[in-house]
Amino acid sequence: MPAGSLPPILQHKHHAAPPVFLPENLLREARRQRRLQQVPVPEICILDPDGDIVRALRTDGRGQPFPGWACYHTEMLAFDLAGQRVGIVGCAVGASFAVLVAEQMFASGCRLLLSITSAGRIAAELPDQAFFVLIDKALRDEGTSYHYLPPDDRFAHAEPALADRGWRAMAATTLTTLRGAVWTTDAPFRETTQAISAAAEENLLAVEMEAAALYAFAHARQVPVLCLAHVTNRMAQVEGDFEKGDADGSKDALCALSAILRSWQEVQQDRSA
Repeated sequence: MPAGSLPPILQHKHHAAPPVFLPENLLREARRQRRLQQVPVPEICILDPDGDIVRALRTDGRGQPFPGWACYHTEMLAFDLAGQRVGIVGCAVGASFAVLVAEQMFASGCRLLLSITSAGRIAAELPDQAFFVLIDKALRDEGTSYHYLPPDDRFAHAEPALADRGWRAMAATTLTTLRGAVWTTDAPFRETTQAISAAAEENLLAVEMEAAALYAFAHARQVPVLCLAHVTNRMAQVEGDFEKGDADGSKDALCALSAILRSWQEVQQDRSA
């Protein structure tokens, strides 16, 4: 197919070429304008697109604004999880926003990023109540991933060893958890019957808005990112949908994140022994 007939999202990407606009430089200017010191963020960072965890942390006083976070668009809270100080950013919804924040997190000292987002059911045979999916791979039905990886593979994949560790950690909890593939879209209100049926035929468990882009970013930048989906809804096709559990699901979400963080800590301790 001639280059001119390709959609712009697939043209002129040059994936191996370095970018001109660097997150480090954006952060430098933000610090200058806002008179912030250059302070590393916590090594473990969390993306909370729905903002439920962030709201719960603010309500009970556990989360405090992290003063060194220089992002123009978001606020980072710091709090203790599994005996470690972590940073969390809420309401970075969608592929491009999530990766914009992820780039700045790793440029600021992050060493592991965990993302936990709500998702809609796709597969027919699923638990009745809300449950978690540890995402192995995500269908790239969004735009951001194509800026990081060529379109050779329709899916963006989790790093296998990290996914394995996360799965073992989740399986050891009392949380209902599945492991598998999801569909990442950047147009949630265009989830048509035909598109949902096609996703079901590919054995995709759920639909969400960030994982494909985050995994493509992780692969391109060679950084550790693990994505979870909290499957809570049927795309509002029934009344009473989107029930997540205690504190809007934040209690279970923190349990899941804590289990994965402990597993990560064990690996880091083994490596330093």
